[in-house]
Amino acid sequence: MAFLKWIPFKDLLFLQERMTRVFDEALSMYSGGPEGLWSPPTDILETDSHIILKVELPGVKMKDINVAVKGQELILAGTKKLAKNLKEEQCHRMESAHGTFRRVFNLTTEVVGGKGKVEATLDNGILEIRLAKATKKSVKVKVAPKAKTKPKTKAKPKAKSKIKEKK
Repeated sequence: MAFLKWIPFKDLLFLQERMTRVFDEALSMYSGGPEGLWSPPTDILETDSHIILKVELPGVKMKDINVAVKGQELILAGTKKLAKNLKEEQCHRMESAHGTFRRVFNLTTEVVGGKGKVEATLDNGILEIRLAKATKKSVKVKVAPKAKTKPKTKAKPKAKSKIKEKK
């Protein structure tokens, strides 16, 4: 049986994220208009080489999703549009979320940005974002004695010519 390291603030961060979602969803009902703010459910996983986010986005098209990494934050934003052929009088009950969404995830592990290091794929309504972790390889540094430099010597005085005075 493997023992897991307890991270004291992990539970508090989880509670904070859940409370934020509860308030965002409650406030989105009173935002007015057809475009309400909603928060798609997200799973965050970690492997030895990647941080992986799996976001539930059924009915959202790729062109309506924006993913950005800025420093230690991953920003996910987009829009789930209401079906155009749906009329109010046809709708008896609507429980599916629609409108704009924006989530910011603070990354606790350093990731590598750039082309090929962050990948996002959308398959069957699940957006998978893979972030490559920064390597934490240690580099061995050879310690050598400081190179000795020759001390600067004063220039030797020129030999005095022996000139005899004639008397």
